Amino acid sequence: MSASQSELDAAFLRRAIELSVANVAAGGGPFGAVIVRDAAVIGEGSNRVTSSNDPTAHAEVEAIRAACRAASKFTLAGATIYASCEPCPMCLSAIYWARIDRIVFGGTRADAAAIDFDDDFIYRELALPAVERAIPATQLLRDEAITAFRKWREKADRVAY
Repeated sequence: MSASQSELDAAFLRRAIELSVANVAAGGGPFGAVIVRDAAVIGEGSNRVTSSNDPTAHAEVEAIRAACRAASKFTLAGATIYASCEPCPMCLSAIYWARIDRIVFGGTRADAAAIDFDDDFIYRELALPAVERAIPATQLLRDEAITAFRKWREKADRVAY
């Protein structure tokens, strides 16, 4: 008898939670993620922000990088990501770019905020026009910048993503 989807989800989410707890014990942040396709783990990650001095080294991004290396592809269609906590805006964007089919998470962003990992500011910023955000943004040289876009559109052998 095969395990139900909810049983599989719970087992893989528990693995992501194990990674998050182990990462705290190792001195890292309290986040873990696992990517699964066809009931097999194809990538795992833990938060490596402080150990690698890389603000993008969140658990979900690390798991996506590992899974893409393992699959030798930059897309993960057909996969599910299990995250110990609700993905932040950056991780959520990476999940969309990777074309992952499903997200299963444990803690909420409110739980993360309660321990000073507050993404609500970023969620609010993203809803604002660029000129109204806390980090000033200035657009210049648009005509020059879109030269690469024109060349991309004309390129017959481009790899769409």
